[in-house]
Amino acid sequence: MNANSHGYTEADVERFIPEPAKAAHRSPFERDRARILHSSALRRLGAKTQVLGLGSGDFVRTRLTHSLEVAQVGRELGKALGCSPDIVDAACLAHDLGHPPFGHNGERALDKVSRDIGGFEGNAQTLRLLTRLEPKTFDPATGRSVGLNLTRASLDAAVKYPWREPAAPMRPDGTPTRKFGVYEDDLPVFDWLRQGAPGTQQSLEAQVMDVSDDIAYSVHDVEDSIVYRAVQLSTLRDPGQVAAVIEHTRQWYGGGDEEALSAALSRLQAFPWWSERYDGTRASLAALKDMTSQIIGRFAQAIISATQAEHGDEPLTRHRASIVVPQDTLDEILILKGIAVHFLMAPRETSPTYAKQRRVLKELVISLADRGPDAMEPQFAADYREASDDAARLRVAVDQVASLTDTSAYNWHHKYCVQA
Repeated sequence: MNANSHGYTEADVERFIPEPAKAAHRSPFERDRARILHSSALRRLGAKTQVLGLGSGDFVRTRLTHSLEVAQVGRELGKALGCSPDIVDAACLAHDLGHPPFGHNGERALDKVSRDIGGFEGNAQTLRLLTRLEPKTFDPATGRSVGLNLTRASLDAAVKYPWREPAAPMRPDGTPTRKFGVYEDDLPVFDWLRQGAPGTQQSLEAQVMDVSDDIAYSVHDVEDSIVYRAVQLSTLRDPGQVAAVIEHTRQWYGGGDEEALSAALSRLQAFPWWSERYDGTRASLAALKDMTSQIIGRFAQAIISATQAEHGDEPLTRHRASIVVPQDTLDEILILKGIAVHFLMAPRETSPTYAKQRRVLKELVISLADRGPDAMEPQFAADYREASDDAARLRVAVDQVASLTDTSAYNWHHKYCVQA
């Protein structure tokens, strides 16, 4: 591949472990995308919760369908902006690989049980999967797995939070984000992939992935809330409901100007495609799907226009530029997130099922760490045997539990924690 002809350098296409040259009909970035697409970690996302649990309906979104939707948005956005659509596609497919069973609820449970060894963060776990846990390539010098051995540019694009936990920035309201992109024992490959990167700035492709994720879940979570929870957007004509949504938005996301969020909702409500009534008929579902499509197109076009106005024809790759997201677009994305929080996410926080999910994962980690390799899948059993101390063995137990699907987490808990 002549990397420079595409706005990428030879350093961008390097792999952590050099590989022999392969047939030229596919670029290195196309190979990266294919490796993620064929990974077992991606397949597992089909049985992991996105927002609504897998028992909520036959066609509820999963982490896998969400990732495919993010990839579709990201690929088109990246192509329009001039960066490699294959890098963006790969990063979008990979962005949730590290998420454990039960969505963000499971993430919080694993973080709590592993606080003494550096905690758990889904994005740091994604990097760990891509560079260590997902089998594809081994380092001939050490005999250890280096994961999928993606190019530097693709790995950098998959890092949503390019910093260690101690360097995590503060949210707008002054509280810590608790978001980070790498565990301490994965720093060697992180330092390698970040060579040449300015500080904690995301690569442009990571920015495209990040905003595509925001666009997809802000819109689709509202859609799922309407279809599966019978939420009617017509209730948002009530000023009291709007105020409650805005309050939840500010609580969950650590900021947002009240007047700007209210204005953002009013702008969306003014469009003829804003669908306020849903009754389950094909006509109402078509109207809802049209609204979803219109909003995604609105957000994407605003970002493309603003970014092109800022950068003109210069190469929009890696760390040579940043995308521009207009403030009105950010506000509209945020208020959609807030709608899903208010009607769906916040009410379930105190539900017995939610508490049970956290208990299941915590007890399972503790049980596996105690039982050791006989209770683990072969690859994790090998990691456990090679672990040098109790902290490393606990991390292996966390890796094993994080890899499970929702159903297998319950099954394993029944086998190792209930029947024991």
